[in-house]
Amino acid sequence: MIRYAALASGSNGNSYYIAKGNTAVLIDAGINNKHLHLRMAALGINPATISAIFVTHEHTDHICGLSVFAKRYQIPIYLTQGTYESSRLQLPDYLVNFIKSNSVVNLEDLSVYGIPKYHDAQEPCSFLVSDGHVNISVLTDLGRICDNVKKAIRIADILFLEANYDEQMLLTGRYPYHLKNRIKGGWGHISNDLSLGAFLDNRSERLKHLILGHLSGENNTVDLVENLFLPHCTEIKLSVAKRTESTALFQIAKQVQAEIHVEHYSYQSIQVINYQP
Repeated sequence: MIRYAALASGSNGNSYYIAKGNTAVLIDAGINNKHLHLRMAALGINPATISAIFVTHEHTDHICGLSVFAKRYQIPIYLTQGTYESSRLQLPDYLVNFIKSNSVVNLEDLSVYGIPKYHDAQEPCSFLVSDGHVNISVLTDLGRICDNVKKAIRIADILFLEANYDEQMLLTGRYPYHLKNRIKGGWGHISNDLSLGAFLDNRSERLKHLILGHLSGENNTVDLVENLFLPHCTEIKLSVAKRTESTALFQIAKQVQAEIHVEHYSYQSIQVINYQP
Protein backbone atom coordinates (compact mmCIF):
# COMPACT_ATOMS: atom_id res chain seq x y z
CA MET A 1 0.00 0.00 0.00
CA ILE A 2 1.39 3.39 -1.03
CA ARG A 3 0.35 6.53 0.86
CA TYR A 4 0.59 9.98 -0.71
CA ALA A 5 -0.39 13.60 -0.14
CA ALA A 6 0.38 17.14 -1.15
CA LEU A 7 1.54 18.82 2.05
CA ALA A 8 1.79 22.13 0.21
CA SER A 9 1.24 23.08 -3.42
CA GLY A 10 1.41 26.54 -4.95
CA SER A 11 3.70 29.47 -5.61
CA ASN A 12 3.83 30.05 -1.84
CA GLY A 13 5.27 26.60 -1.12
CA ASN A 14 5.48 23.00 -2.31
CA SER A 15 6.03 19.64 -0.65
CA TYR A 16 4.73 16.18 -1.60
CA TYR A 17 4.75 13.05 0.58
CA ILE A 18 4.92 9.48 -0.76
CA ALA A 19 5.48 6.42 1.43
CA LYS A 20 5.42 2.64 1.40
CA GLY A 21 6.52 0.24 4.12
CA ASN A 22 9.69 1.54 5.74
CA THR A 23 10.35 4.17 3.07
CA ALA A 24 8.92 7.69 3.00
CA VAL A 25 10.10 10.49 0.75
CA LEU A 26 9.38 14.16 0.35
CA ILE A 27 9.49 15.84 -3.02
CA ASP A 28 10.63 19.36 -2.04
CA ALA A 29 10.34 21.12 1.32
CA GLY A 30 9.18 24.57 0.32
CA ILE A 31 7.24 25.75 3.38
CA ASN A 32 8.61 26.81 6.75
CA ASN A 33 9.19 24.15 9.37
CA LYS A 34 6.34 25.18 11.64
CA HIS A 35 3.76 24.67 8.90
CA LEU A 36 5.50 21.56 7.56
CA HIS A 37 5.28 19.94 10.99
CA LEU A 38 1.69 21.07 11.52
CA ARG A 39 0.55 19.62 8.20
CA MET A 40 2.37 16.36 8.81
CA ALA A 41 0.85 16.10 12.27
CA ALA A 42 -2.65 16.68 10.88
CA LEU A 43 -2.15 13.68 8.58
CA GLY A 44 -0.54 11.49 11.22
CA ILE A 45 2.90 11.59 9.61
CA ASN A 46 5.94 11.33 11.87
CA PRO A 47 8.68 13.63 10.45
CA ALA A 48 11.36 11.31 11.83
CA THR A 49 10.22 8.58 9.42
CA ILE A 50 11.20 10.53 6.28
CA SER A 51 13.88 8.51 4.49
CA ALA A 52 14.97 11.07 1.87
CA ILE A 53 14.12 14.44 0.36
CA PHE A 54 14.26 14.95 -3.41
CA VAL A 55 14.59 18.52 -4.65
CA THR A 56 13.19 19.55 -8.03
CA HIS A 57 14.96 22.91 -8.30
CA GLU A 58 16.28 25.87 -6.35
CA HIS A 59 13.34 28.29 -6.28
CA THR A 60 12.38 29.41 -2.78
CA ASP A 61 8.90 27.87 -2.86
CA HIS A 62 10.57 24.45 -3.15
CA ILE A 63 13.46 24.70 -0.68
CA CYS A 64 12.72 27.30 2.01
CA GLY A 65 12.18 24.67 4.72
CA LEU A 66 14.72 22.18 3.46
CA SER A 67 17.86 23.01 5.40
CA VAL A 68 16.32 23.20 8.88
CA PHE A 69 14.13 20.13 8.40
CA ALA A 70 16.87 17.93 6.91
CA LYS A 71 19.40 18.90 9.58
CA ARG A 72 16.96 18.31 12.42
CA TYR A 73 16.12 14.77 11.33
CA GLN A 74 19.40 13.99 9.53
CA ILE A 75 17.65 13.21 6.25
CA PRO A 76 19.63 12.54 3.04
CA ILE A 77 18.93 15.05 0.27
CA TYR A 78 19.01 14.18 -3.43
CA LEU A 79 19.38 16.96 -5.98
CA THR A 80 21.29 17.89 -9.11
CA GLN A 81 24.55 19.76 -8.82
CA GLY A 82 23.07 22.67 -10.75
CA THR A 83 20.21 22.92 -8.26
CA TYR A 84 22.57 22.82 -5.29
CA GLU A 85 24.97 25.42 -6.65
CA SER A 86 22.12 27.78 -7.53
CA SER A 87 20.31 27.30 -4.23
CA ARG A 88 23.07 28.68 -1.98
CA LEU A 89 21.91 26.23 0.66
CA GLN A 90 24.25 25.54 3.54
CA LEU A 91 23.98 21.80 4.05
CA PRO A 92 26.31 19.25 5.66
CA ASP A 93 28.22 17.41 2.96
CA TYR A 94 27.21 14.03 4.37
CA LEU A 95 23.51 14.77 3.72
CA VAL A 96 23.98 15.90 0.11
CA ASN A 97 23.71 13.38 -2.72
CA PHE A 98 24.17 14.65 -6.27
CA ILE A 99 22.07 13.02 -8.96
CA LYS A 100 21.63 13.51 -12.67
CA SER A 101 18.32 14.94 -13.80
CA ASN A 102 17.37 11.57 -15.33
CA SER A 103 18.88 9.29 -12.71
CA VAL A 104 17.27 6.54 -10.61
CA VAL A 105 17.63 6.28 -6.83
CA ASN A 106 16.64 2.93 -5.33
CA LEU A 107 15.55 3.04 -1.71
CA GLU A 108 14.25 0.13 0.39
CA ASP A 109 10.62 0.06 -0.78
CA LEU A 110 10.54 2.77 -3.45
CA SER A 111 12.54 3.90 -6.46
CA VAL A 112 12.66 7.56 -7.51
CA TYR A 113 13.16 8.48 -11.15
CA GLY A 114 14.32 11.90 -12.30
CA ILE A 115 12.38 13.49 -15.17
CA PRO A 116 14.26 16.29 -16.96
CA LYS A 117 12.02 19.22 -17.83
CA TYR A 118 11.94 22.82 -19.04
CA HIS A 119 11.86 25.40 -16.26
CA ASP A 120 13.75 28.60 -15.53
CA ALA A 121 16.17 26.99 -13.12
CA GLN A 122 19.57 25.31 -13.30
CA GLU A 123 19.31 21.57 -14.03
CA PRO A 124 15.72 21.08 -12.78
CA CYS A 125 13.81 17.83 -12.82
CA SER A 126 10.50 16.41 -11.72
CA PHE A 127 10.20 12.97 -10.15
CA LEU A 128 8.30 9.73 -10.55
CA VAL A 129 8.10 7.48 -7.49
CA SER A 130 7.43 3.76 -7.96
CA ASP A 131 7.35 0.50 -6.04
CA GLY A 132 7.63 -1.40 -9.32
CA HIS A 133 3.87 -1.70 -9.68
CA VAL A 134 2.33 1.66 -8.78
CA ASN A 135 3.77 4.81 -10.34
CA ILE A 136 3.24 8.27 -8.87
CA SER A 137 4.30 11.17 -11.11
CA VAL A 138 4.81 14.59 -9.51
CA LEU A 139 4.85 17.09 -12.37
CA THR A 140 4.86 20.79 -11.51
CA ASP A 141 6.86 23.85 -12.59
CA LEU A 142 6.64 22.86 -16.24
CA GLY A 143 7.63 25.39 -18.84
CA ARG A 144 6.12 23.19 -21.54
CA ILE A 145 4.84 19.66 -22.13
CA CYS A 146 7.98 17.91 -23.37
CA ASP A 147 8.31 14.23 -24.27
CA ASN A 148 9.62 13.38 -20.80
CA VAL A 149 6.51 14.81 -19.18
CA LYS A 150 4.28 12.97 -21.65
CA LYS A 151 5.92 9.65 -20.76
CA ALA A 152 5.52 10.31 -17.04
CA ILE A 153 1.80 10.97 -17.54
CA ARG A 154 1.30 7.84 -19.66
CA ILE A 155 2.65 5.45 -17.04
CA ALA A 156 1.16 7.14 -13.96
CA ASP A 157 -1.35 5.49 -11.64
CA ILE A 158 -1.38 8.67 -9.55
CA LEU A 159 -0.65 12.01 -11.20
CA PHE A 160 0.19 15.29 -9.50
CA LEU A 161 -0.05 17.79 -12.36
CA GLU A 162 0.46 21.52 -12.49
CA ALA A 163 -2.43 23.79 -13.47
CA ASN A 164 -0.83 27.11 -12.66
CA TYR A 165 -2.85 29.87 -14.27
CA ASP A 166 -5.94 30.84 -16.19
CA GLU A 167 -4.76 32.55 -19.37
CA GLN A 168 -7.34 35.33 -19.25
CA MET A 169 -6.66 36.10 -15.60
CA LEU A 170 -2.92 36.27 -16.28
CA LEU A 171 -3.26 38.51 -19.34
CA THR A 172 -5.62 40.97 -17.66
CA GLY A 173 -4.08 40.80 -14.18
CA ARG A 174 -1.74 43.17 -12.41
CA TYR A 175 1.51 41.28 -12.99
CA PRO A 176 4.09 43.32 -14.93
CA TYR A 177 4.73 42.34 -18.54
CA HIS A 178 8.09 40.69 -17.89
CA LEU A 179 6.59 38.44 -15.21
CA LYS A 180 3.63 37.47 -17.41
CA ASN A 181 6.09 36.62 -20.18
CA ARG A 182 8.25 34.61 -17.79
CA ILE A 183 5.25 32.55 -16.65
CA LYS A 184 3.86 31.72 -20.09
CA GLY A 185 7.02 31.87 -22.18
CA GLY A 186 7.96 28.18 -22.24
CA TRP A 187 10.28 28.23 -19.22
CA GLY A 188 7.87 29.04 -16.40
CA HIS A 189 4.55 27.30 -15.86
CA ILE A 190 1.67 25.79 -17.79
CA SER A 191 -1.88 27.11 -17.95
CA ASN A 192 -5.07 25.28 -17.04
CA ASP A 193 -5.76 24.67 -20.73
CA LEU A 194 -2.27 23.31 -21.43
CA SER A 195 -2.54 21.08 -18.38
CA LEU A 196 -5.90 19.74 -19.54
CA GLY A 197 -4.51 19.06 -23.02
CA ALA A 198 -1.53 17.17 -21.60
CA PHE A 199 -3.85 15.12 -19.41
CA LEU A 200 -6.29 14.25 -22.20
CA ASP A 201 -3.60 13.49 -24.78
CA ASN A 202 -1.48 11.25 -22.57
CA ARG A 203 -3.62 9.67 -19.87
CA SER A 204 -3.84 5.89 -19.89
CA GLU A 205 -6.38 3.43 -18.54
CA ARG A 206 -4.18 2.79 -15.53
CA LEU A 207 -4.62 6.34 -14.17
CA LYS A 208 -6.73 6.27 -11.00
CA HIS A 209 -6.25 9.68 -9.37
CA LEU A 210 -5.45 13.14 -10.76
CA ILE A 211 -4.33 15.80 -8.27
CA LEU A 212 -4.00 19.27 -9.76
CA GLY A 213 -1.62 21.64 -8.04
CA HIS A 214 0.72 24.62 -8.02
CA LEU A 215 -2.24 26.94 -8.60
CA SER A 216 -1.37 30.62 -8.76
CA GLY A 217 -2.90 32.68 -5.97
CA GLU A 218 -3.18 35.66 -8.30
CA ASN A 219 -4.15 34.10 -11.63
CA ASN A 220 -6.23 31.02 -10.84
CA THR A 221 -8.97 29.62 -8.61
CA VAL A 222 -9.94 26.17 -7.41
CA ASP A 223 -13.39 26.58 -8.96
CA LEU A 224 -11.95 27.35 -12.41
CA VAL A 225 -9.74 24.28 -12.32
CA GLU A 226 -12.45 21.94 -11.03
CA ASN A 227 -15.01 23.13 -13.58
CA LEU A 228 -12.53 22.63 -16.42
CA PHE A 229 -11.37 19.14 -15.46
CA LEU A 230 -14.42 17.52 -13.84
CA PRO A 231 -16.25 16.70 -17.10
CA HIS A 232 -13.19 14.65 -18.15
CA CYS A 233 -12.75 12.77 -14.87
CA THR A 234 -15.93 10.72 -14.63
CA GLU A 235 -14.00 7.46 -14.24
CA ILE A 236 -11.13 8.63 -12.04
CA LYS A 237 -10.78 10.55 -8.80
CA LEU A 238 -10.06 14.28 -9.15
CA SER A 239 -8.54 16.41 -6.39
CA VAL A 240 -7.20 19.95 -6.31
CA ALA A 241 -4.31 20.71 -3.96
CA LYS A 242 -4.93 24.06 -2.28
CA ARG A 243 -2.31 26.64 -1.39
CA THR A 244 -3.35 26.96 2.25
CA GLU A 245 -3.66 23.36 3.43
CA SER A 246 -2.62 19.81 2.71
CA THR A 247 -4.71 17.32 0.82
CA ALA A 248 -6.00 14.26 2.58
CA LEU A 249 -3.58 11.36 3.02
CA PHE A 250 -4.56 9.01 0.19
CA GLN A 251 -3.53 5.41 -0.38
CA ILE A 252 -3.45 3.04 -3.32
CA ALA A 253 -2.82 -0.70 -3.55
CA LYS A 254 -0.85 -2.60 -6.18
CA GLN A 255 -2.29 -2.30 -9.69
CA VAL A 256 -1.64 -5.82 -10.95
CA GLN A 257 -3.48 -5.77 -14.25
CA ALA A 258 -2.17 -2.36 -15.24
CA GLU A 259 1.42 -3.04 -14.28
CA ILE A 260 4.05 -1.32 -16.42
CA HIS A 261 7.57 -1.21 -15.08
CA VAL A 262 8.95 2.28 -15.35
CA GLU A 263 12.35 0.83 -16.20
CA HIS A 264 11.02 0.25 -19.71
CA TYR A 265 11.09 4.01 -20.26
CA SER A 266 14.22 6.11 -20.60
CA TYR A 267 14.00 9.82 -19.91
CA GLN A 268 16.04 12.10 -22.12
CA SER A 269 18.33 14.73 -20.70
CA ILE A 270 17.36 18.28 -21.62
CA GLN A 271 20.12 20.71 -22.41
CA VAL A 272 20.51 23.20 -19.58
CA ILE A 273 20.09 26.79 -20.73
CA ASN A 274 20.97 29.64 -18.39
CA TYR A 275 17.70 31.54 -18.04
CA GLN A 276 17.97 35.32 -17.86
CA PRO A 277 14.72 36.99 -16.81
